Amino acid sequence: MEFLSYLISGISLGSIYAIIALGYTMVYGIAKMLNFAHGDVIMIGGYISLIAMTSLGVNGVVATLLAMVVCTVLGILIEGLAYKPLRGAPSLAVLITAIGVSYFLQNAALQIWGANPRVYPSVAPDTWKLFDGQLSIPYVSLMTVAACIVIMIALTLFTSKTKMGKAMRACSEDKGAAQLMGIDVNRTISMTFAIGSALAAIAGVLLCSYNSTLMPTTGSMPGIKAFTAAVFGGIGSIPGAFLGGLLLGIIEAMAKAYISMQLANSIVFAVLIIVLLVRPAGLLGKYVPEKV
Repeated sequence: MEFLSYLISGISLGSIYAIIALGYTMVYGIAKMLNFAHGDVIMIGGYISLIAMTSLGVNGVVATLLAMVVCTVLGILIEGLAYKPLRGAPSLAVLITAIGVSYFLQNAALQIWGANPRVYPSVAPDTWKLFDGQLSIPYVSLMTVAACIVIMIALTLFTSKTKMGKAMRACSEDKGAAQLMGIDVNRTISMTFAIGSALAAIAGVLLCSYNSTLMPTTGSMPGIKAFTAAVFGGIGSIPGAFLGGLLLGIIEAMAKAYISMQLANSIVFAVLIIVLLVRPAGLLGKYVPEKV
C-alpha cells in the first residue's frame, strides 16, 4: 500500500508539473523563448486565489477563475511591456529580461504580502479511503490529475482545430511566412502568453493546495522543475510536456520515499541529463536541423 500511496502522490505532483510545463512549452513552441517568469505568475495566482477565499469568502472554483483572469491580464502585460520590444533581439537579451521579470514579481510579492509563509486552504480537503482505510487518496490529487488530462486534451484540440490554434502552429513553424499569409504574429504571441498564464493560475491553486503553504518564492523551484519536465518530454510538444511532468513527479516521489529527501532533486536532474544524452530532443521531441 505504501508504494501505491507514493505512486499516487507522484502522479498528483507530476500532474502539477505537467500543467506548468504546458505553459512553458506553449510559449517556447510559438515565441521560441523561455519565460522564466512563468513560475512567479504561478505564485501570483496562488496569492490571488488565497485572498479570494479568505477575504472575499468565495469557494475554490470562483477563486481559481478569478486567479485565471488576473494572471491572464498579467501575462499579456508582461509580454507587451517586457518581451514584445525585444522581438528581434538576441535570445540572450530575452533570457536576461525574463530573469529580471521573475525577480521583479518576487520582490513585488514580498513588498505586498510579506516574506512569512501563509497557510493555504485546500480546495478539496476531503479524502477517498480504499481497502478499509489502508489507502487514502486526497480529492485534490484526483482533481489535479483530472484537470491535467482535460487541459492537455483541450490544448491539443485547440491547436489542431481552431483558427487561432492553427495560427499558433504557423507562427511556430515560420513567423515571417505566417505574417505574409496575413496572420497577426503579435496578437498570436500575446494569446499564447494569455493561455500560458491562465494555466499558471490553475497550477498555482493546485500546487498551493498540495503543499498547503504559500510565499513569494513558492513558484521558483516548481517552475524550474516544470521547465525540466518540458525538456524531458520534448519542449514544444504538448504530449511531451504531459509525459515529462508525470514522469518527473513519479521519479521525485519515489526518490524521496526510497532514497533520500535531500537527494531527490539531484536525482531528478540526473535523470534528465541521462535522458538528454540518449535523446537530445527529449522523449517525444523531434530533432530539427538548423538551417544556415
